[in-house]
Parts: sequence; C-alpha cells; structure tokens
Amino acid sequence: MPAPGQGPVAGYIACWQPSSVPAEAAAFARDVIAVVAPGGQERAKNLLWAAGKLAAWAIGLGLEPVPEVVLHPSVAERFTRCAPGLSGVARRTLRTNLRFIGRRVVPQLYPADLPLPRERAKQPYSPGQIDGYLALADAQPTAERRMRAAGLVCLGAGAGLIRGDLRDARGADVACRSGGVVVTVRGRAPRTVPVLARYHTPLLAAAASAGQGLICGGTDLGRRNITTALISALDGGGGLPRLDTSRLRATWLADCAQLLGLATFMAAAGISCSQRLGDLLAGLEPAGEEQAVRLLGAARRP
Repeated sequence: MPAPGQGPVAGYIACWQPSSVPAEAAAFARDVIAVVAPGGQERAKNLLWAAGKLAAWAIGLGLEPVPEVVLHPSVAERFTRCAPGLSGVARRTLRTNLRFIGRRVVPQLYPADLPLPRERAKQPYSPGQIDGYLALADAQPTAERRMRAAGLVCLGAGAGLIRGDLRDARGADVACRSGGVVVTVRGRAPRTVPVLARYHTPLLAAAASAGQGLICGGTDLGRRNITTALISALDGGGGLPRLDTSRLRATWLADCAQLLGLATFMAAAGISCSQRLGDLLAGLEPAGEEQAVRLLGAARRP
C-alpha cells in the first residue's frame, strides 16, 4: 500500500524490491527513480529495472553506489555493452532508459546533445521543368551541343547518374536491351540502370551521336567540371531555375519511388526511417535486368 500522502506511482517505487536485484542495488534504484518521478507505474517499473540492473553490476565491480558514480555515462555505456546475459534488444532499451535517468538525476554529466548537420534531399524537378530543359537543349546552336545537353539531362533525370558516373558515360554504354533502354555504369559502383521511358528517344540520339566517345563531351576521363559549360548553356531560359545535377538525380529517385509505390508501402508498413529499409534489404537479392527494366523502365504516370 502507498504510504500516506504518496500517489500510486510513488508508492510503487517506494515498495519496489524484486528478488532478482540485491537489496543495496534496489535501494539505489528506488532513490534515483523517485527523483525522476515517472508518470506511470509501467514506466516506473522499466526505469527501476534499468537502474537496479546497472547498480547491481556496478556494485559487483566495487563501485560506490551513488548517482555520480553509477550513472556516469562511461559506467552506463560499459554496462550496456559488456554486461553478460543480455539480448541486443535489452541492451538498446537499457541504454535509452539509463540515459533518460542520468539526464534527470545527474544532468551535469549529460550535456545536451548538439544537433548534427543533415544533408537534405534536393527538390525534384517538375515534369514541366524537365520538358523546358530538353527544349533548351534542342535549341542549342550546334548539333554536338544539342546532343551533349540532352544527354546530360537524360542521364541525370532518366537514369540517376551523377558525378563520376555521369562524367564517364560513353555512347556505347547506352543500349536497347531486355525490353527497354539501359545504361551500363562503370567505376566505383558498377551497375546497369534502366532508363525511364520518357527519356529513351533523346538519350538514344545523344548516345548515337557520341558513339564510342563520352556523351557529355571531352576526351579525358580525369577531366573536371564537365557540366559547367552545358549547365551555363541551359541556364535561365524560360524562367527555369539553374540546372543542378543533384536535382536531376533527385528527380529520377522520386519518379522511381512513385513507380514502385514506395510511399504507399511505407505508409502501410508504418515505416518512416530509411535505415529500417536498409536493414530489410540487406537480406534480399536484387532482381535481374529484365525485371528491373519492367519495374523502372517506364515514365511516371499522370
């Protein structure tokens, strides 16, 4: 029964003494969780268990059972990493709960986390903007410049190529195969990329123009800033924003995600973190080229 003047949660904390935790460790847990003052009995139970397990482990090592010692970040971290008999899930839960307790009981030992910079995905171009860039490419003064500019747009928005992959793409790397058009990417991440259907015709024309040469121009694979002249040629026409190859890739990613129904899948699965998708995909094998072309070798449907 709760002591007079105590609420049910405070009374539960005051009476907590499980058989699996030594008396000294349980006393430590009761003292620190009383300071935390959790809002519900279930939450109090979880925090008491975390503090009691930590205290029992620390006392067994000869550490003094006071908050400044037992709840020190280095002690709590070593416990969650090294204590025997704990599953991976239990270790992660313990770490979260112990950090929660430490920040409230010994806040001087837990400075506030500084936000880390996060690179946001670029905004995809709209279909109308892509049409505008292709129209500007078609209006270039020479056939060679027209083909290079169109190739840049199509490789970026139609196949997601960027940086070295874009720089090294040759006309011979583009082929009609497996029921669609594919680009063979070499370099550090070799792969075959299906091209979205709306870009097939202009990309095939640019590839045919380049032949064995580089689609975006030049002859040296080590050249830099190959896109600068092409981007400048397509800059500012028709009120369009400056062309950005990262935004071209983001456009391809967004179009592929829509073709795959990725947003619908994530909403149905309740997944908001891409790391979880990465964990799931680690155990799956990608499909072959023909299936990839069937999935991705089509334009976004209105």
